[in-house]
Amino acid sequence: MPPFGVRLREATDQFGPLCVGIDPHPELLAAWGMPRDPDGLRAFARRCVEAFAGHVAVVKPQSAFFEEYGSAGIAVLEETLADLRGSGTLSLLDVKRGDIGSTMAGYARAYLADSAPLAADAITVSPYLGFGSLAPALELAATTGRGVFVLTLTSNPEGASVQHARGAGGDSVAASVVAGVTRANAEAGAAGRLGHVGMVVGATVGAAVRDLGLDLAAANAPLLAPGFGAQGADATAVAEVFGAALPAVLPTSSREILAAGPDVEGLRAAAAGAWPKTAPVS
Repeated sequence: MPPFGVRLREATDQFGPLCVGIDPHPELLAAWGMPRDPDGLRAFARRCVEAFAGHVAVVKPQSAFFEEYGSAGIAVLEETLADLRGSGTLSLLDVKRGDIGSTMAGYARAYLADSAPLAADAITVSPYLGFGSLAPALELAATTGRGVFVLTLTSNPEGASVQHARGAGGDSVAASVVAGVTRANAEAGAAGRLGHVGMVVGATVGAAVRDLGLDLAAANAPLLAPGFGAQGADATAVAEVFGAALPAVLPTSSREILAAGPDVEGLRAAAAGAWPKTAPVS
């Protein structure tokens, strides 16, 4: 496949930058009148694929809400990823995996290998065992034309105690992650285009990007921005957080859009209206 960054740019040029989540949590299943079991999970996921595939740039299933049903839930996740693959819509599986050595290589093969039943176009990963621990995922993703999004600056209150912390040299942990992503994309030859290594930066982090001195634009990285929509950030706030890096941002919304279900047309309308047609000015 072409590099993930190339495919992502083509998708956002066609559909806009919005990433829509598939989050079948119990409250939404109940609101949609679907049972809290694998059959309800399957009906929910299929309705989402029908609504969003071919209408948005990226669809992001949240693995946790499938895993809680055990092997039956994983089977539904496999079906959902296969359905997105068949539709030509990019999938970003939110799994936040992070480990070392052969274990990280196993996670990489599970989600990023061409033959994997759970293969997605991209996954989320955690760098908090050291950025170097992500090497198996970064390398396999580059080989198979897939992507990884590295947790960098999250908007949960607990995240700041780790991500804002500064080492002996004065740089924050978040800055070291940005440096690692920048280096990985440069080594992969992504100059002038989006690389295959992205970052997760919360849309509600306020002035943290500026205060920590993070140069997101220089990383040539796609930027997944959770927190847009129901969690409080609007398009103007997203522009303020990301500044010059705004063209690389994928604002992601899940529950606010999913609240318009289970009607397919209602879901599509909610997704179409979530992000302004004219991008905000940073």
